[in-house]
Amino acid sequence: MQTHYLSAEGKEKLEAELKDLKLVKRREIADKIENAKALGDLSENAEYHEAKNQLAFVEGRVLEIGNILKNASIITETGGGDTVQIGCTIEVETRGEKKKYTIVGVDETDPLEGKISNESPLGESFIGHKVGDVVTVETPGGTRDWKIIAIS
Repeated sequence: MQTHYLSAEGKEKLEAELKDLKLVKRREIADKIENAKALGDLSENAEYHEAKNQLAFVEGRVLEIGNILKNASIITETGGGDTVQIGCTIEVETRGEKKKYTIVGVDETDPLEGKISNESPLGESFIGHKVGDVVTVETPGGTRDWKIIAIS
């Protein structure tokens, strides 16, 4: 069983999505299926087939979210620890450019918001390091050195 690392906020978002899928989306799609059935011959009814596909997607997502929540480990705020771990926000410098990243679990990754996965090459490389450490990371664009400036 794979552990899914989530922030409290991430867990709440998934719970809200699950509730919406179960209570709203399922009902909407069931209504579409009933309306499509009323049109007659289902073998050539595009609306019916589309609604069935939507239902399959929703049911798959319900199972996926259920699995994530069942195997979730909630990340506690670490706030200023001396080593990088999941939940930390770090400031790093590479090639004269400073960046901030928050190390999150796979299910909350959002590079545009600076949230990188603990399983990504970059995130995985930072885990366990301290302020002042230089971390070398192999990327598709080549090797880069990242100096850890701050951990919060």
